[in-house]
Amino acid sequence: MAVHRWDDDLRAAGLRVTRPRLAVLTEVQANPHADVEQIAAGARRRIGSLSTQAVYDVLYALTDAGLLRRVEPAGSRARFELQTGDNHHHVVCRICGALDDVDCEIGRAPCLHTSGDTGYAIDEAEVTFWGVCPGCQGSTQLK
Repeated sequence: MAVHRWDDDLRAAGLRVTRPRLAVLTEVQANPHADVEQIAAGARRRIGSLSTQAVYDVLYALTDAGLLRRVEPAGSRARFELQTGDNHHHVVCRICGALDDVDCEIGRAPCLHTSGDTGYAIDEAEVTFWGVCPGCQGSTQLK
């Protein structure tokens, strides 16, 4: 995977280019669906000292700017990915918590519609599929 140069993306989003922002973006690119602790550890390896609060601040700024997407399946830690504005969903393993992308079967966002008139202008539908990943399917934890 080629390393992306984030300088122009940050500036286009109205953000300053800083070492913590570059480290976090590079870490999320290298580890899609990483949680805050994983991102913080990787960013620290890249630039040295970086507080957990600084990582949270960077993640919130990047998410608000549309450069990252926050994914938070029920009962799981928040995870972050670079894929924003597309029309994909996620599948989560009930045993190990692995999270993977799943393309929408229908097409453009929102790929689902409500059954009645809510008065809302729906622009996105988020779906989480739950199951058991291939690595856990032979596990003795299955009943």
